[in-house]
Amino acid sequence: MPAPPSSSRLWRAPAKVNLTLHVLGRRADGRHELDSVVAFAGCCDWLGFEPGAALSLVVDGPTGLAAGPLDDNLVLRAARALAERAPGLRMGRFRLRKLLPVAAGLGGGSADAAAALRALAHENGLADDDESLWAAARAVGADAPVCLRPRARVMAGQGERLGPPLDPPPLFAVLANPGIPVATSEVFAGLGLERGEATGWGRSPPIGAPVDAPRFIAALRSGRNDLQASALRIAPGIADALEALSGAGGAYVTRMSGSGATCFALYADRRLAARAAGVVRRAHPRWWVRATVLR
Repeated sequence: MPAPPSSSRLWRAPAKVNLTLHVLGRRADGRHELDSVVAFAGCCDWLGFEPGAALSLVVDGPTGLAAGPLDDNLVLRAARALAERAPGLRMGRFRLRKLLPVAAGLGGGSADAAAALRALAHENGLADDDESLWAAARAVGADAPVCLRPRARVMAGQGERLGPPLDPPPLFAVLANPGIPVATSEVFAGLGLERGEATGWGRSPPIGAPVDAPRFIAALRSGRNDLQASALRIAPGIADALEALSGAGGAYVTRMSGSGATCFALYADRRLAARAAGVVRRAHPRWWVRATVLR
């Protein structure tokens, strides 16, 4: 991204990874009830913000063209949602550099929206717990609230119920996306649940405090992603990412994130993760592959 003006600031929009994603059922309103352990990666989009009278947005970066119509971008939707709830809000110019893959199960759009809300809150002196900020996040989408304070935690319901920060040990991970965009709505529809129907599949494994590495790893191993089978039916190429990560060796968990198509593998240390990322990248040079740390 070009150097911002002196009055502007850059805000991180880190990738969200669903370490577990358990579907409890489908509510009467048609939405699905979830229970998910999430963590946030070192890789991210970047959002520049320069205060000004009018609201505007420019999008660039390697995945910028895939981000969809500008006026429907979640950054603008978040800013407008906050303006509706905080009269007199001072706006400004946003510049979004998209580095994360789009429609990838990493909550990239929601992370961008949350970064915009943090930028506007900072500019307008809104406290972190200001209800207008959280109401705007909920209005934008299910993942936006957890992205407002990007730390590992349990999110439940439609994302409106957030558990306390888990503060796990650093999780060394490889993220791999095979370049297959997956529509979240199609993946949920593939579950075939009727309104008001419970799955009986159970919640994510409980993670008590303090969170030490063996306990956290054991909990993740006993968890799952209930959307994975549906996503594989819609986009069979996701299986290639899971196979590539498993084949690289050394991972103690390999799973899909969110509704796909990004998959992740977790490793005991940074060296193993870097080695695995190299193996996957050499075998699939067109894929988006990143070694990172989840927190």
